[in-house]
Amino acid sequence: MSKLKHIRERRNLTQEELSDVSGVSVRTIQRIESGAEPSGQTRKLLSKALGVGSEKLLSLPETPNEAPTSLLKVLSMSALPFAVIPPANILIPLLIMAVKKQWSSDARQILSIQIVWTIGSAIFFMLAAFVKKGLFLGGNFMLLIMVFLVLANVGIVLRNTVEIDRKGKLFFHLGFNLI
Repeated sequence: MSKLKHIRERRNLTQEELSDVSGVSVRTIQRIESGAEPSGQTRKLLSKALGVGSEKLLSLPETPNEAPTSLLKVLSMSALPFAVIPPANILIPLLIMAVKKQWSSDARQILSIQIVWTIGSAIFFMLAAFVKKGLFLGGNFMLLIMVFLVLANVGIVLRNTVEIDRKGKLFFHLGFNLI
């Protein structure tokens, strides 16, 4: 996808609407979105209409490795219905990534966060079981731990999804990818 098309779609504009706003013909917009280099005047008109710097339109097209934000939101939210079934909150996003053939760093980061969360919550749950046994805590303790872990996972998923929607990037980000 070309940078112009990406910016135009993020602004929810059709090629015809962008043409009307910018004064650039639809055919010229189509050629630029297909990879043609815009002239200086055309670049100025389009950048003014889109509210971006003209250097943004000169940027290279997005690499196929970059996932669109809509797909990142779907990947992030796909873990939500399965927050109480830890293996599914990994398998569903992995399945979506495989079907869509999107292995971008952000997509892999979403999956890595779910993997780390699943492993970490399993360890935390086991430690809580030992603490409960050692301290002779009541029967509701483990239920409270489970509710806490599920709510924390839901919070991570929702916060990342909101940040993807607002800024196009993840809020919670690991310094590494597991995939």
